Amino acid sequence: MGRIMAIDYGRKRTGLAVTDTMQLIASGLTTVSSGEAMDYIETYTAREKVDLFVIGEPKQMNNKPSENMHYVEAFVNRLRKVIPDIPVVYFDERFTSVMAHKAMIEGGLKKKKRQDRALVDEISATLILQGYMEKKRFILQTEQTDF
Repeated sequence: MGRIMAIDYGRKRTGLAVTDTMQLIASGLTTVSSGEAMDYIETYTAREKVDLFVIGEPKQMNNKPSENMHYVEAFVNRLRKVIPDIPVVYFDERFTSVMAHKAMIEGGLKKKKRQDRALVDEISATLILQGYMEKKRFILQTEQTDF
């Protein structure tokens, strides 16, 4: 079994997170500049088996795509061309930045470290991945209990 990689794509920075090989635990991987994201992902997938990409889907409160969706879609189209063998799914990324800041506060990080946008993006990618995995588990449990 391969890993699942979450991608929190932004115009400047891209946060990345991955699961372990058993797809049980989500961990932050890194944050890279968005211009370097594709090269980093290509290099990573060449040395690690990745089964799925989960892309943060930017939405507004009314459930419509945010203005950043245009950039995310362009990135995803390129990702599908460069690495066509790994499927891509979207996962709602609303509130991940807020939750990342909250996790940093609860984790006891000092104010200066909490202002590190790269760390926020990496944590946001981890939250996207955790959310995806929890939804997947819930769906599997629901299917197994339905008669």
